[in-house]
Amino acid sequence: MRTAVYAGSFDPPTNGHLWMIQRGLELFDRLIVAIGSNPSKSYTFSVEERLDLLRASVPSCERLTIAHFHNRYLVNYAREQDAKFILRGIRGPNDYEYERVMRYVNADLAPAIATIFLMPPRDMAEVSSSMVMGLVGPVGWEDQVRRYVPSPVFEALEARA
Repeated sequence: MRTAVYAGSFDPPTNGHLWMIQRGLELFDRLIVAIGSNPSKSYTFSVEERLDLLRASVPSCERLTIAHFHNRYLVNYAREQDAKFILRGIRGPNDYEYERVMRYVNADLAPAIATIFLMPPRDMAEVSSSMVMGLVGPVGWEDQVRRYVPSPVFEALEARA
């Protein structure tokens, strides 16, 4: 069974994340979407809220697991889950440089785990959680943000605004 881990902060989940999840399910027998927590970062949504938002945004599928890991290297988490692949998205040159370095570090730690890179379609290439959060607040933000996030996320953002 080909198992992959697609990890991120998902703070909040975006349509770009959903595209990655959909493609991951097309490519792998099992996909683990894992919210990673970094103790040095602050988040808008709690881990439980992000788990709930992902679950509400992604259709249920027996090949999909939505989980959380804390203060561990992604590659070690993948190994614990018997995953042979790490799925990562690359939106642009900055993502590429970061992910390229991480791919080699992960290979040093776990050579048997391969990193697979996907590039989202052009209309999602600029969508990121931080970009979405930066749009929330000013008059008319709803019209802009609505197109970048799934409905459950938009409702959660609207409730906080």
